[in-house]
Amino acid sequence: MSIINCQFIIYACPVGELNNQLEIYFTKSLQLYGENTAHKYMSHCTLTGFFSDNCSSIPVYLEALDRAYKKAKHNNLSLDIEIKQITFSGNWHGLELQADGLKELIVNFTQIANSPTRTEEIRLKDWLHLSLAYDFDERNGEKLKFLATELIDLNSNVNWELRFYQKNPDWSWKCLKSWKII
Repeated sequence: MSIINCQFIIYACPVGELNNQLEIYFTKSLQLYGENTAHKYMSHCTLTGFFSDNCSSIPVYLEALDRAYKKAKHNNLSLDIEIKQITFSGNWHGLELQADGLKELIVNFTQIANSPTRTEEIRLKDWLHLSLAYDFDERNGEKLKFLATELIDLNSNVNWELRFYQKNPDWSWKCLKSWKII
């Protein structure tokens, strides 16, 4: 029997009006200025780095994330995600985020996600952000900035979901489970 490894990652993904604006931004930026690395992903805030494990370990991770989520809710931990600012610097544009409770939930997840077949630690992300554009042609930097400021209203209604994803070798994504962040 062959062992099939999968790649996993945990994201917080926006839903609602802000996400609609982000989708319009990504579509228009691709049409007008070509692809950049941000186009390879859905709108998201990365909470862990990619990690690999046997595909049969999926239930271990889903159960651990569910337990961490329920514990956070039981302890009345604030899972709010605050948009601190929109930043346009060098070759990266994006939203800088603050979510201390969500970081704590993910730390708890890594402590209880004990899979005997995983050979690497799950890396936590400290800098929470949602990328709008990066690795783009520097000649398009100001145009991308203008497009973002025209299309994205940081005060728009937004809800978030905690999502456990599997990334396939062809860069397609499969959301294996999601939880509403409230």
